[in-house]
Parts: sequence; C-alpha cells; structure tokens
Amino acid sequence: MPLGVAELLELTCELCRSERAPQLVRQSNPELYQLVCPLSGRRRAERAHARAGAGEPREMVLFDSSLPPPAVPGALVLRFPKRSLRLAPQRVTQLLAVPFPAWTGCGRLLSQLLTGIADEYAHCSPPELIQLGQTALDLTTVILGRHAYQDPELPSESRRRILYLRIATFVDRYLGDPALSPAAIAAAHGISLRYVQRIFQEHSTTAAAFIREQRLARCRRDFADPALRDVPVHAIGARWGFPRASDFNRAFKTTVGMSPGRYRESAGR
Repeated sequence: MPLGVAELLELTCELCRSERAPQLVRQSNPELYQLVCPLSGRRRAERAHARAGAGEPREMVLFDSSLPPPAVPGALVLRFPKRSLRLAPQRVTQLLAVPFPAWTGCGRLLSQLLTGIADEYAHCSPPELIQLGQTALDLTTVILGRHAYQDPELPSESRRRILYLRIATFVDRYLGDPALSPAAIAAAHGISLRYVQRIFQEHSTTAAAFIREQRLARCRRDFADPALRDVPVHAIGARWGFPRASDFNRAFKTTVGMSPGRYRESAGR
C-alpha cells in the first residue's frame, strides 16, 4: 500500500523462517528501514550479531534492509527510506531488533494509525494517503528519537499532526463525559484554547464540532445495534455525552436530518 515516500505491507503467512544471503544483500540493498508491528502470535527474528527474542504481539521492531528480514506470521510493516528519518544513522543502528511497546503513548498511536490505514486504504484518496504516510513517519521518528535519548527535530507541521492524533485519542477516551470540551482538551494537553482551534482548523472543522460528530457517530452505531434495541433513546444519548434529552434530539436531528427514534426505526429495517 503506497503512502508517498513510505509504504505499508500487510503480511500473512504460516510459521516460517526468513533468510537472506549476504551476497544477495550486496547485489540489491534498497537502503530501507522496516518497522514491523505483529498482529498476532509470537515472533522470532534474527539479524547479524543481534537477536530479538519471542516478543508480545503488542511490540514493534525496527529492521534494516541490509540485514536478513524478519520472519513474522502476521504483521503490518511500515517500510520507508533511511533518509526520511531525521535521526543520526548511528543512533538508529542501536535500535535495530529492539522491541518497542505498541500499547502506550506514541507507540499506541502509531499502531492504531497503521491498522486504520490498512482497514480504510481503499477509501482514501492519493493526497490523503501521502499525508497519512507522513504522519506515520513523524510518529516513528518521535518513538525512535525517545528511545535513542535524542529529541527529533520535527517541523512544526509534523508536531501538529502528532498532536492532532493525541487529541483525537483523548476525545475517543472521554466521549461519554459531558465535561469534555475544547477547554478540557486544552487543559489536558497543556496548550491554549486558541491553539486547539488552530489544530482543528487545519482539518476543516472545530474542536466542538469534532466532539459532537464523534458522539453522534457512536449514537448512530448503537441505534443500529440489535442488542441495544430495548435501551431508551435518551439513555444512549446520555451514554455518549448528551445528558439532556432535548439537546440530544436537537443535535441529532440537525446533523442527521431525522429524530433519533426515527433513525433507529430506519436502521432496524
């Protein structure tokens, strides 16, 4: 899956062993890094003079195209040119075959981003895919820079993209809290309300509109779920941050074009 200068691969295979003879490396070395995010199972990878033992599925590992490739039964692999990393090569070399956590912080953001790209690739336009690829590279640079005890020199645009992902994850976590607001986002991330609005303006929306859209999307999902058919409409609204039924009905009808009850009936049919 091409993503501008980077590309994403989804690997699925049976138990395997991967080898690459040194002469083949000398004949063809594309000078790439490969960030491997296992999807399931346990992986074992070997490279010259180093070994990454069996790791948890939620760990990612960086490999070099000049070394034997990893053998992973199922994984997403972000492959990109070495020159695209804003880190000293000697620093990156120290991080090869070293597991990085993919369940917290920027590792979690990157893992979620790569999974989302793989799931929605066919529905994204070429310009969107290029931007997603650059965001993935920005997050990779941050992760590797932290582990190399070196702050990556990212341009302000890249830092804003990463901040947007962090804010989106924060909103997703607290959608059900009626207190979630642009001001709460600003306070949680140590930035000004004005800067929060600037971040969302770059994505052609506002912070308040983004929160509302995410809440209503969850409500629509619940209305279409047969298992929740007996849950009152107002209870679903309250579950996703609309404690007042009148506010919920008005916001839903304005955005969707019909009342929550009518939408549920339509989704049921």
